[in-house]
Amino acid sequence: MTRKTFAITSILGLLMSLTSAVAADEQYRGDGHMMTTPDELSWGPVGSMGEGAEIAFIEGDISESEPFTFRLRMEDGYRILPHVHPAYERVTVLQGTLHFAHGKQFDKEQTHALPVGSVAIMPPGDPMFGYAEGETIIQLHGTGPWGIEYINPEDDPRK
Repeated sequence: MTRKTFAITSILGLLMSLTSAVAADEQYRGDGHMMTTPDELSWGPVGSMGEGAEIAFIEGDISESEPFTFRLRMEDGYRILPHVHPAYERVTVLQGTLHFAHGKQFDKEQTHALPVGSVAIMPPGDPMFGYAEGETIIQLHGTGPWGIEYINPEDDPRK
């Protein structure tokens, strides 16, 4: 196979992979490339966070031991009540300002302002809380299984 034939074959294969990944109606899973734009994300309710927050899954199954990526969109003033996660939480602020802190009691005065571009990484089992200033979008990624457990069970909107 000549270099030119190899290059053309490689490019065609890449284009077919990208087309099928972007065109897929289901959440993307598997090997290969994925590319998407913000307007292609599908937002829905977050049962574990209640009204004022929405989620858009990008990749992975959060209930499985595999990589995942998703976004959370929170309305201005949305409060993230004290909670823990079973795995590392890695957050990047994409829009708005996330005010975030470590602790078991919600205390606005203890939070740190994380503007667009900021990153926060919290270890498993570390209690945290925060709130959104302006409509705030954060992207979370990690390895599942993923979940949330509220410090005060009464704060859990699933109950």
